[in-house]
Amino acid sequence: MTFRTQWQWTCAVVAACACACSSGKSVTRSDAQSENGSSWAVLHQKAQSNEHVTEYDTNHDGKTDVWQYTVKAKAPDGREYNRLTRKELDLNGDGRVDIVRYYGEDGQLEREALDLDFDGKVDQWNYYQNGVIVRKEMDLNGHGRPDTWVYYEQGHIARKERDTKGTGKPDYWEYWENDQIDRIGEDVDGDGKIDRWTKSPAHASN
Repeated sequence: MTFRTQWQWTCAVVAACACACSSGKSVTRSDAQSENGSSWAVLHQKAQSNEHVTEYDTNHDGKTDVWQYTVKAKAPDGREYNRLTRKELDLNGDGRVDIVRYYGEDGQLEREALDLDFDGKVDQWNYYQNGVIVRKEMDLNGHGRPDTWVYYEQGHIARKERDTKGTGKPDYWEYWENDQIDRIGEDVDGDGKIDRWTKSPAHASN
């Protein structure tokens, strides 16, 4: 994906999220694409029996591009309200979901699934704590499972792990300090343990 395409994709996400407002249409979704919510590559799941779905047409082209899922909940004062559980967005207008965002009971974003190449499958999962990114899982080779993991501390990359051999487990590690690679570890014999360390040139003298 080129920088320009990625930038356009990011802008589309922001615009779609900002436009989803009170002009929605309530519906019951019956066209779920998958029954298997446990698969990593499944973009979105069938609506649960207690979920209510509201549709939005944010670009006014006559087609739904945002689906908002809510459940009945009670506030601490006993007041009943509709709690947002997840939101689905169609960014390119093809009628298929491209991003799914999941929200916790406190209303904060917990995780999101992204279809970066618009093929209907998840390419990346982002995970959040208190609204801050803590982990990314990415499928870079298109095999339908993660092969790259990125871990964050206080919003900065702390470690990257990669499965370069297609085994389903990491065999390459990058440890980051001050937003730069500090050292690299490699599993040469496939036993899941680091056999070789390489110091980053920028930190080799440290």
